[in-house]
Amino acid sequence: MKVNDAKRLSEEKISDQLADEHHKMAVQSDKAVIDFFNEQIDRIENAVLKEVKLRYPYEELLTVPGIGKILGITIMLETGDINRFPTVSDYSSYCRCVSSKKISNGKKKGEGNKKRTGINIWRGHMWKQRIPIFMRTSFMRRYSEPARSWHQRKESKTNQIVAIKALSNKIAKACYFIIKDQKPFDPKKLFQ
Repeated sequence: MKVNDAKRLSEEKISDQLADEHHKMAVQSDKAVIDFFNEQIDRIENAVLKEVKLRYPYEELLTVPGIGKILGITIMLETGDINRFPTVSDYSSYCRCVSSKKISNGKKKGEGNKKRTGINIWRGHMWKQRIPIFMRTSFMRRYSEPARSWHQRKESKTNQIVAIKALSNKIAKACYFIIKDQKPFDPKKLFQ
């Protein structure tokens, strides 16, 4: 059973669908935990929405599958004025979606930001990259069929880490153009 289906279950449906008392108790316990966390998430979102002054890109960012209220606010606040990024590549670099290799005369001379993070796979500040980009990637894979199939194709050719980084770069580029062009998300442009 999918999590969203479990969220909608009522006590009567749980009792009707499960005959074994132990299974009923397990499902009821899981549902109580899900309900508790959803209530806490709603409280946090409402508190944040009261404090933050929402501005232009917020509503358009919510059109991206997997970007919810808090993630949209985080991206809006982190990005600031989009005109400070002359190109989409600059924005992707700011979001830590591209490698930070130093190459001179075709030879690798080092990598930037290596000492600034505790995780070697992800470069840059944890608060800047891990939360917005990684969460966007996992949520988009969960809520968007084109993103899921694109990620699976990429993963079959490389590995999971490369596929996640590639998808996060695509999402960062999409967010850049959403903010810059003032148009809602178009999955056809992202996964063509």
